Amino acid sequence: MSSQKSSSVPRWDITPVQQMIASCSGAIITSLFVTPLDVVKIRLQAQRNPFPKGKCFVYCNGLMDHICVCENGISKAWYKAPGHFKGTLDAFIKIIRMEGIRSLWSGLPPTLVMAVPATVIYFTCYDQLCAVLKLRMGDRSDYAPLLAGAIARVGSATVISPLELIRTKMQSEKQSYRELSAVIQSALHNQGWRSLWRGWGPTLLRDVPFSAMYWFNYEKGKAWLCQYYNFTDPTFAITFTAGALSGSFASIVTLPFDVVKTKRQVELGELQTMKFSSSTYYVMKRIVAENGVSGLFAGFLPRLIKVAPACAIMISTYEFGKAFFHYSTNVPNML
Repeated sequence: MSSQKSSSVPRWDITPVQQMIASCSGAIITSLFVTPLDVVKIRLQAQRNPFPKGKCFVYCNGLMDHICVCENGISKAWYKAPGHFKGTLDAFIKIIRMEGIRSLWSGLPPTLVMAVPATVIYFTCYDQLCAVLKLRMGDRSDYAPLLAGAIARVGSATVISPLELIRTKMQSEKQSYRELSAVIQSALHNQGWRSLWRGWGPTLLRDVPFSAMYWFNYEKGKAWLCQYYNFTDPTFAITFTAGALSGSFASIVTLPFDVVKTKRQVELGELQTMKFSSSTYYVMKRIVAENGVSGLFAGFLPRLIKVAPACAIMISTYEFGKAFFHYSTNVPNML
């Protein structure tokens, strides 16, 4: 019986368009699975600790963050007033019974509009870069996923940053989508093109190390599991497990930068202005002064519970999509 080396788990020979379709499908499926869990979580949190008028909270449905501003006890658009729930299961049942099953996917439209394109760019760029780097790096090809992941994240974050800032501005000031053009013109007129990339720095500090560690550990874990179980190609269970473990590790290491990014987003919403600015170092220093070093790791468990399944679902569905295109293209040619 021939065995495969752990470093030679095959990369599907499919086109960039097929990679885009696979990543798009993965992003949509991830949003559909994770959004209901976070909607229920937010409703339970609001019930135990009501959000004060004029304050903000950050909601994330696995792929992106949403800033929500509370007004008269109820925040904007898709966020509903907290109910009287006894627990998670009770919340699911009551929300479906009283508001309809569609309420479990509140906040999904802005995710599909912004996070899905960003995910498509990110995953497609990663695969293309990783393939090129593995050929060029020779004996050091094991480190190609680390470098490719970091570069791909820089690219996707740079492309999506202006849209994310505009979205945050719209949510914080309760503006309609029809006013999008006016928001862009106002930002450009007052602060120039660079204003559209405000918050880009702390985003990279969180996402680039996360991406580099995630892909490096994922590829290593996937290859090791394939070798351990003597599989030539990674199964759905292997990619799911490797994605969950690598996502968990990366989320723990980069948690302080996630806390800083969240803090800046919330303050941006509360001040209702894009002119608010404070450096990452200043925010971290202020958090440590107010809450100690442990403040930089606030939300450890919720982030871990959120990131692990989101990473696992996203990468496993993405790999499944690539495998589908690979076999649908090559099997007929072999017959």
